[in-house]
Amino acid sequence: MSLGDSDNEMRILVVEDDKDLNRQLASALRDEQYSVDVAFDGEEGHFLGDTEPYDVIVLDLGLPELDGVTVLKRWRADGRMTPVLILTARDAWSEKVAGFDAGADDYVTKPFRIEEVLARIRALIRRASGHAASELSCGGVVLDTRAGRVSVDGAPVTLTAHEFKVISYLMHHRDEVVSRTELTEHIYEQDFDRDSNTIEVFVGRLRRKLPKGLIQTVRGLGYRLSEPESESNKT
Repeated sequence: MSLGDSDNEMRILVVEDDKDLNRQLASALRDEQYSVDVAFDGEEGHFLGDTEPYDVIVLDLGLPELDGVTVLKRWRADGRMTPVLILTARDAWSEKVAGFDAGADDYVTKPFRIEEVLARIRALIRRASGHAASELSCGGVVLDTRAGRVSVDGAPVTLTAHEFKVISYLMHHRDEVVSRTELTEHIYEQDFDRDSNTIEVFVGRLRRKLPKGLIQTVRGLGYRLSEPESESNKT
């Protein structure tokens, strides 16, 4: 399945007061199948970043109500360690320094190409999840985060957008127990009618398309993606 060049299960917040630029960024990210929330001032951005589970935040520094550096400092002071990509003016080197001192992970200088923002977001996601390479693999399944494709033993697998988001999130958290609530919060946007029961449907479909035993149910806790246990290990 090809969904574009992304780590598609991830949820992103864009905090940018320029409405046209905010709309362009959000549209490009949604085209890559990210779940995207937006804010147009520092107070709204701070609230969302403080209350919602994002995988990356794109943060303009020159915001009304509350400037981006103050927003970032507050998040970090409260222990919010979400990767933050800051947007700065062309020659405002002092802004870049202030942003990094406040806890930024990377920056892009305006004007920029959307492709550069997407590439930096992918890198931040991989770094945060402990994956330096663009391909993730487990039990014969390979997920190419750049091309947005999944294959099993080299054969491409056709997935819906939400199926891809679920398997991609589980692949990024391989061998960890992920609850249905956590999956729901990361694959749907803030204003979407979230229903954790739909996760069971997506997982059921994935199990029919992927190797048996790859996605394990941990009773009462959620799901874990791990190498399927071989027959020899069972005996």
